[in-house]
Amino acid sequence: MIVWLNGAFSGGKTSTAKELAELIPGSHLYDPEVTGGGLRYLLPAKRMNEVGDYQDLPIWRRMVVDTAAALLAELGGVLIVPMTLLRQEYRDEIFGALAARRIPVRHVVLTPDETILRRRIEGRVDYADDPARSESIRQWARDHLAPYLEALSWLRDDALAVDNSHLTPRETAERVAEAVRNGTAGFCPIVQTPEPTAQTLASGVLLFDEHDRVLLVDPTYKPGWEFPGGVVEPGEAPARAGMREVAEEIGIELTAVPRLLVVDWEPPKPPGFGGLRFLFDGGRLTSADAHRLLLPGSELRGWRFVTEDEAATMLPPVRLSRLRWALRARELGRPLNLEAGVPVGDPREPPAPRN
Repeated sequence: MIVWLNGAFSGGKTSTAKELAELIPGSHLYDPEVTGGGLRYLLPAKRMNEVGDYQDLPIWRRMVVDTAAALLAELGGVLIVPMTLLRQEYRDEIFGALAARRIPVRHVVLTPDETILRRRIEGRVDYADDPARSESIRQWARDHLAPYLEALSWLRDDALAVDNSHLTPRETAERVAEAVRNGTAGFCPIVQTPEPTAQTLASGVLLFDEHDRVLLVDPTYKPGWEFPGGVVEPGEAPARAGMREVAEEIGIELTAVPRLLVVDWEPPKPPGFGGLRFLFDGGRLTSADAHRLLLPGSELRGWRFVTEDEAATMLPPVRLSRLRWALRARELGRPLNLEAGVPVGDPREPPAPRN
């Protein structure tokens, strides 16, 4: 299990984590700042300079998950992670990847009063012999105060909020430890399909509104938008898998088996194994149908009907190419067989969006 201490910079995470490690038997500390610092020695300076925060590097988010999992495998017990996560999509990605490894996360956010938080920031002296470096750290905390306050709206819903305005680190840790013991600490049931160990079959379903816009959903367990759908279970027909996923993900029961638009062979790309990807035409949803859309909070954060042009700004290249060929197949009235996103025997690039 992981106890993730979140909150503003200077909010008391590190000092609370050290006290918490003494209160929870068999627990160990892991500070992802160490992973971030190590990237300076692993990545070219040019790559590091492309981002203002190492959290924006996908490799950091992957390494945090891998390191946490490796530490738990090596040491067992409870891992205490003091780390600020203010971007919901990063929280989703990291916690979802941990869930895929069957590692439960207890999410706690420390919420001192803003006035007290500002006072703590101004009182920080991290390097007594280097005032300039200490001031740089204080400025970093100041710059991230507004994003923290903005993130509180979803953090309070997602995590156990502990107001440590007038608590010592020990008192704060005692409250967190008690919440972990009695099961009231913020459990994040973010779901992610376990990483495949071989080629997989997956089915997606395109659903359209009355303006012929296509429905995209925003998963909590991975970055980027997606079509409703998922992995085909053993012994399950691909079209039926798409119908099942639509019902599970958005609460819409399709009355007819959807028509195949494209089947795309996705080549292996380590560490991925590739496989076959089906896209089906689920038909048009009326306004009444759209109002009945339900989102399970553990899997999907949102949904939108979008034009093809809008989809180009939301989907990764592979899914965008698949969507564009699926829309062409819908116009042609016949399915297309793709390999790596291109119709077999047709060397053309994916079609441009329709006007």
